[in-house]
Amino acid sequence: MFGSIFRRAFFCLAAGVCFLACVAVGPADQGGQGVMAKKTIAEVLREHSGRLMSIPGVVGTAEGLKDGIPCIKVLVVQKTPELERKIPRALDGYPVEIVETGEIRAYPKK
Repeated sequence: MFGSIFRRAFFCLAAGVCFLACVAVGPADQGGQGVMAKKTIAEVLREHSGRLMSIPGVVGTAEGLKDGIPCIKVLVVQKTPELERKIPRALDGYPVEIVETGEIRAYPKK
């Protein structure tokens, strides 16, 4: 009888610890933001690409991964402190990574 009670108590305790661990950790971390994005990364990119592209020195935007986490990549001709101030570190819960690419040009049509 006591063995059954102890097993049930242990099971309840273990289940409670697992539940609290899940609640304490919360949703998947999005680049230090601590809040899971409500929109897909494609939706966020679509909403913000125009504004990002209007910043002088920005030559493109893309989806990517940063340390295995989905992120928005902002492609720039040259990474400068001024651009780092103008470009947000996160958009709608997704981290933003600035990538220096140099000037990007389309190949001529053949």
